[in-house]
Order: sequence, then C-alpha cells, then structure tokens
Amino acid sequence: MWIPGFGAVIVAALLLAAASVRILFEYQRGVVFTLGRFWKVKGPGLVLLLPFVQQMARVDLRIVAMDVPSQDVITRDNVSVKVNAVLYFRVIDPQRAIIQVANFLEATSQLAQTTLRSVLGRHELDTLLAERDRLNVDIQQILDQQTDAWGIKVTMVEIKHVDIDESMIRAIARQAEAERERRAKVIHAEGELQASTKLLEAGHVLAQSPQAMQLRYLQTLIAIAGDKSSTIVFPLPGDLLATLFKPRGDDKA
Repeated sequence: MWIPGFGAVIVAALLLAAASVRILFEYQRGVVFTLGRFWKVKGPGLVLLLPFVQQMARVDLRIVAMDVPSQDVITRDNVSVKVNAVLYFRVIDPQRAIIQVANFLEATSQLAQTTLRSVLGRHELDTLLAERDRLNVDIQQILDQQTDAWGIKVTMVEIKHVDIDESMIRAIARQAEAERERRAKVIHAEGELQASTKLLEAGHVLAQSPQAMQLRYLQTLIAIAGDKSSTIVFPLPGDLLATLFKPRGDDKA
C-alpha cells in the first residue's frame, strides 16, 4: 500500500545523500568548513559532508605552470626592455592556500609580475642578457619566501623572452664590434711585445757568439739567393764597414 508523501521523503533523502558525498582525486584535497569554521583537510577518495552544515573547497596539488605577462622593465643603465617569464609552483598547504589569501592563483601572478620588474630593474642590460640563470634563481627565492605564508612552493622561474628596441639592438651590435676590435688590437700588441722580447734575446746571443753571427749571415744569404727578386742586398758586418771608412790619418798614427 503506497503511503502518501513517502515517495517525496525518499526523493529528499536521496538528494541529501547526493549533496553530502564528494569524491576527490589523488592530486586533490578538500578544505572542510563546519558552520564557517575550519574543520580539517580531507582526501583523496570519498568524503562525506553534513548538508547545509559543512562546505568544502577543492585544492589542486599538482604543479602549475603560469605565464607571467610581458613586463616593461627599465634596467639599471636606463634601457627599456619587455620581459616575460614562466612560473612553476604548487600548493603544499591547502589550509593556508584557502584561508590566508582570497585567490592564491591571482595573488601569485600579481606578485610574480612585481617581483620580475623589481629584480631585473636592479641590473644592467648586459647582466640581464648574459646571466639569466642567476636572475632566475634570485626571482625564485624571493617569490618562494613571500608565498610561503600562503602555503605555496615556487619551484622554478624561467625568463622566456627579452625584447629590446631596434635602435638599442644596433647600438649593442656596434658595441660588440668595438669590443672585438679592441681585443684584436690588444692581442696584436701583446704579440709585438713578445716578438720584440725574443728578438732582443736573440740579439744578445748573437752578440756574444761571433760564430753564431756568421751562421746567421750565411742563412740570410741563402734565403736571399732563393728569392726571385731582381735586387739582392748583401749585408756587411759593421766592423768591416768601420775599416773601409776609417780616416787615413788614423793609419799613420
């Protein structure tokens, strides 16, 4: 015999049961509140809630890859550049991530943007282009310290692109060319210095050994004879020239 209203009670009971059941995946946790007060963090698996008494906020524990929008940065040497980056972080404390900040994703994004401008603005353009790894570590450590109160762990920061104005690119190219020319001149000067030092040492050795001077003289004649030039210059020893051009008055003396 069907009792009036019994079907409505069954339907209501099924609706209440459905409202009280939650299923959390392995990478999810549920922050449960009872009458607005924090109760506990539950999950993963099946979670039962008291309808209208308890509420639950889901938190994903997986690593989040967040793009940091392009930021206008003025470097220490007054160069305007646009820099964007990617931020990797995850929630390690679901309770603090829900209670301490209204929207931890938005808060982390805004903090990453301001930190990116602040850190890069303290360095010159050459450092920004050549030492990205060190700057990535600096930004990551600052963000990790500031987001620790939110239960968030920043694992890595990577600067993706550094966009420079076209005129500045030409200036950097001219600077690089001037630097290469400077290095070439320094290397050439060092080579000349080393060659002159060795020649001076060779001159001292030849001056102390007349036989070595004669051998060097013969080698020079052989080198000249093998040349196809139509003009041949014969070097003469200095003492022979002194004898030829000696005044006759000295002979009588």
